Amino acid sequence: MVGASWPHYPPCVSEDCTNAACCGQEFKYVWPELIGKPASEAAEIIKKSNPEVTVLILKLGFIRLENFCCNRVYVFSDGNGIVSEVPTIG
Repeated sequence: MVGASWPHYPPCVSEDCTNAACCGQEFKYVWPELIGKPASEAAEIIKKSNPEVTVLILKLGFIRLENFCCNRVYVFSDGNGIVSEVPTIG
């Protein structure tokens, strides 16, 4: 689905993609540099670098849905609201 737009999550969209790189299209799909940043700041950075995704901020340990979505990024934060895992499309 290169060059096409994903609808905003929900609903979950993945077409034939099974990994984040496939979903990225021409946009960014992984954000390792956001570890240690405030989750709200990370969400804004993600939205600016990939307008095709919906960002969901969750507390570390929260159970995520196991379905793979090209239009969703989970940002996991610790008890202080700091990003604690690498945000990735999925």
